[in-house]
Parts: sequence; structure tokens; C-alpha cells
Amino acid sequence: MPARAGTSKAARAASGKARGSRATPSKKVERQSGRYTPPIPRTVRRSPRWYPWVLLSLLVLGVLAIILNYTELTPASPSPGYVVGGIVAILVAAMMATRYR
Repeated sequence: MPARAGTSKAARAASGKARGSRATPSKKVERQSGRYTPPIPRTVRRSPRWYPWVLLSLLVLGVLAIILNYTELTPASPSPGYVVGGIVAILVAAMMATRYR
């Protein structure tokens, strides 16, 4: 079988690479950046006690506004104002849920 060009032992030895060597360093050698990032204090990570109650209230009120509008139990129903208000309340609750700690 003919040898491929550049793959002989002499060519590998000249390049300084052994067969099976890694192109990237292994993960065992971690480099530290030298910068210290202090942990976030617990007082910053905690949401106020009222936060989940407001979140759940907005979610329930939004769903109720939409359901009551379609069952015609609200004044001047069906009205797009109740639907828009319900959707806005649900979206605000969803945004609050992403910030809850």
C-alpha cells in the first residue's frame, strides 16, 4: 500500500505532533481568569412576600375576565375590552413569573 504524503513518522516527528494528539487542551487544565465575582447576596435574590400573590391574582383575574366575557356575565358583554384586559393581565403575570425568585 503506498504511503500518503505527509503522514510518515519523520513528517510527524518534524511537526512535533504525535499520532492521536489533541488539537485543543483537555478540560483537566482549567484556566482561571483572575477576576473575582462575588456571589449575589440573599437579600437581592429573594422576591417580596406579596409578589407571588399579585402574580396569581393577575393570572386568575385575567382568565376570569375572558371566561366571564364569553359567558356574557359582565356588563356590556361580549366586549373586546374585557378580552384585551384579560390578555394583558395574563401577560403581566407571565412576565412577573420570569422575575420570581
